[in-house]
Amino acid sequence: MFRLWAKEFKNNHMMRDTVICDDTEDTRTHKVFRALEEVCYEFDLGKPLWLDATVEEFKRHAKTRFYQDNFIEEIEFDYLEIHVIEED
Repeated sequence: MFRLWAKEFKNNHMMRDTVICDDTEDTRTHKVFRALEEVCYEFDLGKPLWLDATVEEFKRHAKTRFYQDNFIEEIEFDYLEIHVIEED
């Protein structure tokens, strides 16, 4: 079971969160991208861009934050954090 926890923060307060589960036999990368797509759909957001710093942080900690720089449109929160909480 693969689970990704997504949290939206504003002024250091979590505004909303969700956990996306994936039982497929796909690669970890595909699971992460698919889970992020589900999060964006659920939170009604455009897909964020993976900047070099975002990718490096995710590789190191299985966790990263997407700030305004990662989004094309204006966001109403400070950042979106994703964290892999369970892997196969």
